[in-house]
Amino acid sequence: MPVIPHARILGDADASSSTIVTDTSRRVPSSARRSFGWIWLVMLVLIALAAVWTWAMMSWSYSSGERAGWVQKFSRKGWICKTWEGEVALVTMPGTAQEKFQFTVWDDGVAQQINNAMGKRVSLHYNEKVGLPGSCFGDTRYWVDGIKAVEDIPLAPGIVVPTQPAPTASPPPNTPAQK
Repeated sequence: MPVIPHARILGDADASSSTIVTDTSRRVPSSARRSFGWIWLVMLVLIALAAVWTWAMMSWSYSSGERAGWVQKFSRKGWICKTWEGEVALVTMPGTAQEKFQFTVWDDGVAQQINNAMGKRVSLHYNEKVGLPGSCFGDTRYWVDGIKAVEDIPLAPGIVVPTQPAPTASPPPNTPAQK
């Protein structure tokens, strides 16, 4: 009797009345293998599409502009993805309610400039990013990529309140030496 791998003999001890049954439980049918391959292909295509979408949204800006005001809050936040998050108080006229502009900073150099300008009036250049998946890219859609200090405060067209220069340290007064 020939040896067949993965086979069992059913029946009595007499080889003439025995039936050989092959064990197919260890083999995967070809249709199942093909459908399993399609699942991997679909998953790979979805991952590639998500990567292309994220790259496109990070490269493209919906809008860009500038906001001027006083930086009143700025900190580095995030559990895994750390970004700089801040808030600028925008005041149009003295005595009016302030509007807050929340922003995100990715560049550590710009973050250092903003930290140095805390308490001063600044103008922030931003790009608005829309369509980014998740919050790992920042808490806001406004990404600040530049900062400049604003020297005068315009109250209305033609009316400007200049800021005072920082006082210089004066030399100590001369005191007569005691004898």
